[in-house]
Amino acid sequence: MSEKVACRWPLFCLLVCVIGLVEGRPSIREDPITTDDPRCGYESCHPTKPNMLNVHLIPHTHDDVGWLKTVDQYYYGSETLIQKAGVQYIIDSVVDALLRDPNKRFIYVESAFFFKWWREQTSELQEKVKMLVNEGRLEFIGGAWSMNDEATTHYQSVIDQFAWGLRRLNDTFGECGRPRVGWQIDPFGHSREMASMFANMGFDGMFFGRLDYQDKDNRLMTKTPEMIWHGSANLGETSDLFTGALFNNYQAPAGFCFDILCADQPIIDGKHSPDNNVKERVDTFFKFVTRMAESYRTPNLLLTMGEDFNYQNADMWYKNLDKLIKYANERQANGSNIHLLYSTPSCYLKSLHDAGITWPTKSDDFFPYASDPHAYWTGYFTSRPTLKRYERDGNHFLQVCKQLSALAPKKAAPFEPHLTFMRETMGIMQHHDAVTGTEKQKVALDYAKRMSVAFRACGTNTRSVLNQLSTNEGAQPGRRRRSAYPFEFKSCSLLNISSCSVSESNEPFAITLYNPLAHPANEYVRVPVLGYNYVVTDYNGAELNTQVVPVPAGVSKIKHRASVAKYELIFLASDLPPVGYKTFYVQKSDTDRGHMNPSSAPRKTSSLISIGNKDLQLLFDTNGFLTEIQADGMARTISQEFLYYVGAIGNNEEFLNRSSGAYIFRPLDNKVYAVATQVDVEVYKGHLVEEVHQKFNDWISQVVRVYRDKPYAEFEWLVGPIPIGDRKGKEIVTRFKSDIQSNGVFYTDSNGREMIKRKRDHRDTWNLKLHEKIAGNYYPVTTKIALEDDTARMAILTDRAQGGSSLEDGALELMVHRRLLHDDAFGVGEPLNETEYGDGLIARGKLHLIYGQPIQKAIERQTQLETLLPPWRFFSSMSAYTVDEWRTSFKNIYTGITRALPEQVHLLTLEPWHENELLVRFEHILEKDEDPLLSKTVQFNINDILNTFNIEDIRETTLDGNAWLYDTHRMEFVPDAEEDDSYNNYAIFAKSVKEVHLLSAQKPLLATKYLDEALPAGELGAESNRLKRKTQREPFEREKPSNTIKKSPLSGDDDTKFIIELAPMQIRTFVVYLEKST
Repeated sequence: MSEKVACRWPLFCLLVCVIGLVEGRPSIREDPITTDDPRCGYESCHPTKPNMLNVHLIPHTHDDVGWLKTVDQYYYGSETLIQKAGVQYIIDSVVDALLRDPNKRFIYVESAFFFKWWREQTSELQEKVKMLVNEGRLEFIGGAWSMNDEATTHYQSVIDQFAWGLRRLNDTFGECGRPRVGWQIDPFGHSREMASMFANMGFDGMFFGRLDYQDKDNRLMTKTPEMIWHGSANLGETSDLFTGALFNNYQAPAGFCFDILCADQPIIDGKHSPDNNVKERVDTFFKFVTRMAESYRTPNLLLTMGEDFNYQNADMWYKNLDKLIKYANERQANGSNIHLLYSTPSCYLKSLHDAGITWPTKSDDFFPYASDPHAYWTGYFTSRPTLKRYERDGNHFLQVCKQLSALAPKKAAPFEPHLTFMRETMGIMQHHDAVTGTEKQKVALDYAKRMSVAFRACGTNTRSVLNQLSTNEGAQPGRRRRSAYPFEFKSCSLLNISSCSVSESNEPFAITLYNPLAHPANEYVRVPVLGYNYVVTDYNGAELNTQVVPVPAGVSKIKHRASVAKYELIFLASDLPPVGYKTFYVQKSDTDRGHMNPSSAPRKTSSLISIGNKDLQLLFDTNGFLTEIQADGMARTISQEFLYYVGAIGNNEEFLNRSSGAYIFRPLDNKVYAVATQVDVEVYKGHLVEEVHQKFNDWISQVVRVYRDKPYAEFEWLVGPIPIGDRKGKEIVTRFKSDIQSNGVFYTDSNGREMIKRKRDHRDTWNLKLHEKIAGNYYPVTTKIALEDDTARMAILTDRAQGGSSLEDGALELMVHRRLLHDDAFGVGEPLNETEYGDGLIARGKLHLIYGQPIQKAIERQTQLETLLPPWRFFSSMSAYTVDEWRTSFKNIYTGITRALPEQVHLLTLEPWHENELLVRFEHILEKDEDPLLSKTVQFNINDILNTFNIEDIRETTLDGNAWLYDTHRMEFVPDAEEDDSYNNYAIFAKSVKEVHLLSAQKPLLATKYLDEALPAGELGAESNRLKRKTQREPFEREKPSNTIKKSPLSGDDDTKFIIELAPMQIRTFVVYLEKST
């Protein structure tokens, strides 16, 4: 979905309708809801039996918040020819069944669907559901707004959507509504940062369904599918999380799916029925769990009894589960040691904890995920690049909207529902079939439409607040004002293609730059304009230096680009106040400024082209390619080019015939092709920026620029429409090659936070057998990829999630766009062939290249933050005001905090929470070894920062903001002793295996299926060394951060007040209580 589509629809009527459906803010709940005998959570677990194999049956449904159908289509159950799925019927049916039998259990995960259902219910039924929750019969697991992806999501968005989902549960159900276990059963790989976030939200454990087929085989063979996952290399045990990989993805055992969507036989127990199958079914079930038990350490097994959109008729499931439990347990009288019980993941986790044994550990992550030797799920790291960028814009604007809503002098009634709708839309976008780009095209369009409405909703908040803040109370009533809001404060969503209706159709106009960071910012502003004769004036009346460059030719030629702008006006907005704004007045000059007319520097065919600043120089050869970089006192060889892979085409009926598709990246014959041997270039130089405009071919162009005082080079690429006239799908990458001796090692970020070491053709926890040398070395890049040696380091920062790798020493590559003509047969049912206006989709984005000494990591971190949350641009017509009237009548500079935070501290969250409350998060952005000075513990006074608010008190919470930190006590699990190799290094198996049939990973998961094609012996990681497995382990050094909050009374002349201490990579969350306004 392109950005163009998202902002083109006439959505004003839709906005009113959608906002009207948003439920108002839930009532504040300080204490848990209570009943006469509340027994939720661990206290509500059915007892297990000692000296028996306890099989925990987990009734559940997995409800995608959009995939083959839109969110609403899934909820209401429409479009049944696409998929028979109706979430409202699932919850109706389950609640009815639970109310009739207190023995039964059910778990629910997706808060987005649950609260859509909740607000439709009568108060009487709501009270009954509260009873179910209080008694642990209905248990919420995970609890976020959606089950988020873990490869393409940014940690800020993940935290936000958990915070909102858990808040809604807490406000509605109190303590009994709070999940204690994470449930990531369908995402396509799992990040270490996700484990850290779960741990710091107070979760006791997490279970997931998908992991690499070799890794899974290895873990089942060595009894290590359950482990203690070290979620951080910086935060110590506070980020450790007990984690379990499910045996059967998340389906029921083969033959035991008792749903209307399945064709498995029910349990027939008619005493005289010729079809009576009780003995056969119980025997089959016992055989399955007996085999499963060989792979686990305790006499407890977790069996997921449910699949995608199951339980639309819950009685079918429960009636057969009742029979299965009854007849299985009856055999105990004849010596059986197998005990079945209704359970939940929390109760299963409690049983593991109570077993009192030790557990293996893990320190890396679960990427990339492969479901068979030729199906590496690494294509979705890049799929739908414009939707991925739009989602990142959404997070950016959500932070701006939350901050301004918190800073509002007066809040209109719609403020909360507008902000709520934006929160919930962004929660939906984190879903593992949303931002991933693995949904059907029409569903992607629906996601983009929701985003567009959310932008408009929160835009009403920002417009109101900025008008309140900018109105000078001492000024004369605006004699030319035509409305309560004198200014539009409009967001131009197409600035990435140099289009903005305000700057193009108004003269004069104003640009308000809102800085969401808690540090002053310097921003080079680019504004699409019609000419080059402009003057920019700041709030003091000073005229700023400006530069004009032409809109790149590739952008100007985009079909249906509704813009007449031919130039971009550039100026430096310096010292933008933290959590505040500056406004600039732009008008045409009264004098001829012909010297500003940009012209390309003459091309010298016999010498190198050079652009740069005093610290950074880029040189381009006579063919137009980058060839050298001079930075940090070094002159080093470097190149950058665009290449493409041809997507493999097959019928997907066997491993070797797998097609490249929305999920899968599989280049044909592992070959890559250059797009050009000669690049057309134009060079523009000025006192603010120097840039090279490159044209590689008719569908790939780029602008490389270096600003006057920035430490990086910016590469703004434009790719598309990708040609398919040869009937070949193509996957476009950009590759940077240097002379750095990286020895196969590179680093990628985990959800935008800690960096993880990668090694080509290697996995830390098993001996890898790799059949896809390119796709199998691709990793998710949320914000950064880097490599280094002892003398130099090269890092590339992205503006959206992408797939990336280092396929040769010194080289980094990122996939920027994909267009494919065949489906990969993992469920979406259509090729990834995005089009717009009848042509292939055009995508534009930015990469930031930072090159220098290996000690530059602090610069990278700060640039990462500036890339994620740059000043937001608001545009307003100034036709009613001269520059002098504007200066004297309005407040054109403002800051919402009284002091900037320390350099290494980020204000991650500032938002209105409950009435007279703020939710605030502070984050240390550096790892412990990234900078000799800044990678240290830091202290600051919270009241010095937020003194503009009348703070009454603060209280620290878990990461999500919904539980008091010091009242949260997580289960502790004991790791294996380092010298204990009994489980980790020795395989445990009963018989030799000649071949293996892999569990099908195709969605939707409606019944357990094993692939017909057999995997020959020796193709699995554990099979190659069943007697002894050796792994190379690096020491995992961890520090325990301080959670100290020094609290003093907020009164008198006490200067200590509230002191916050942050260790490297630590995030601390607080509820700030404000004095009630009179």
